[in-house]
Amino acid sequence: MSLDRRSFRVGVIAGVFLLSGVLAGVLFSAGSGWMSPAASAPSMSPAALGGSNGFPAVAKVTMPAVVNISTTRVVKGHGGQASPFMDDPVFRHFFGDEFNKRFQVPRDRRESSLGSGVIVSANGYIVTNAHVVEKADEIKVLLSDKREFTGKVVGSDPKSDIAVIKISGKDLPTLNWGDSEKLEVGEYVLAIGNPFGLNSTITLGIVSAVGRANMGIEQYENFIQTDAAINPGNSGGALVNTRGELIGINTAIFSRTGGSMGIGFAIPSNMAKGVMDSLVKHGKVVRGYLGVSIQDVNAKIAKQFGLDKAQGALVSDVVSGSPAEQGGIKTGDVIVRLDGKAIENSTLLRHRVAEMPVGQGVEIEVLRDKKPVKLNIKVAEQPKDMTASGEGVKGEGKSSALAGFEVQNLTPDISGKLNLARGTQGVVVNSIEPGSAAEEAGIQPGDVIAELNRKQVRNTDDFRRLSKSLGKDESALLLVVRQNRKLFIAINP
Repeated sequence: MSLDRRSFRVGVIAGVFLLSGVLAGVLFSAGSGWMSPAASAPSMSPAALGGSNGFPAVAKVTMPAVVNISTTRVVKGHGGQASPFMDDPVFRHFFGDEFNKRFQVPRDRRESSLGSGVIVSANGYIVTNAHVVEKADEIKVLLSDKREFTGKVVGSDPKSDIAVIKISGKDLPTLNWGDSEKLEVGEYVLAIGNPFGLNSTITLGIVSAVGRANMGIEQYENFIQTDAAINPGNSGGALVNTRGELIGINTAIFSRTGGSMGIGFAIPSNMAKGVMDSLVKHGKVVRGYLGVSIQDVNAKIAKQFGLDKAQGALVSDVVSGSPAEQGGIKTGDVIVRLDGKAIENSTLLRHRVAEMPVGQGVEIEVLRDKKPVKLNIKVAEQPKDMTASGEGVKGEGKSSALAGFEVQNLTPDISGKLNLARGTQGVVVNSIEPGSAAEEAGIQPGDVIAELNRKQVRNTDDFRRLSKSLGKDESALLLVVRQNRKLFIAINP
């Protein structure tokens, strides 16, 4: 069954739980419910919360700039128009009017949806979610003072779920952008929007977490998590701090019921503003690009690479001809700093590079063979397309790390079935023992092992020879190719 994102979105987590038959939470979009560059607004002092009128003061300043967005689109439906065959009198004579009632030609229907948006400039630019205005034929914007305008889409970025629309009007209320990087867990925030079509609704909560990623909602995720009530119809609405600054755009909730359960997600203002500026200036989002495949460093991998702690972004592949290759980055490097700022994980690196201006030089510090190396690389524009047999053999070393799976030579037939890129070398995993160390580490059938402990594996002979060299308690670090993407996996005995 296909689901319309304009009504609600179901994340990857939902699919896994529902297929297992377990009652579990699902990720709904906070917007378009079932009913459904610098701003000039005054800012609030943190001291405003010291008195009993603190929150009403913030609400009074911020609520007018949050608008109701109503969209309409034409959808092909079924039934309504008479069949063209009914124009033929002979056809009508034999089949009668009953045929026309049963076999009508599909007729178009109009479908409406509701969401929210935030006016961020006096000249009428409004930030909202991409899924709120997706495929809309008509957009109506209703302000809290009852003025209504027709909105025009300036640009949309599904990768971050941010869209910009524009209205033409005078004396428009606006919100100041806040700095989302300064947010702290536990800080008070207010969510403003139009849940279930209830205009100008405001709820209070705190910042529950920052930097939420890998949720399966968007391609670029760095969410602010809050327990401020967010419900369907809130998508595109404002998350503001106690100074009356816009620090997030509400986008999704985790729910078992479709309503708020105290787990909501907002796109950080810094990301939203960057996307908006690019859409307004270029009509598209221009993102920075290095040309590396990266992954997080876990405790097992940190030990294999001799790192003091599990931190940084491990380079599992370097794109040929990319800025990274030209700048000297190599597979197995661990990126720990970008322009002097620490890189905690691969998600942080991905976002920071994406936000960098094209053509800008950047200093990258990597750990290579346990030694720090500094490289200078020029950021390029991210390309549109980012996607880049024999007998089975088991590991024969004393270590049990490789005892739980079997591999075989990579033949042209297997390469074709796996849709592997030309020139891929290694051995393919054809079976894994349940409960083995390999299964627990994440090895999957169909994985192609290209390296074992940083040494190339071209065939089963290489794999057998290298596995024999493993000591009894020695771990194995594998470089695997999965769906034409490379990643490191560490297996402990």
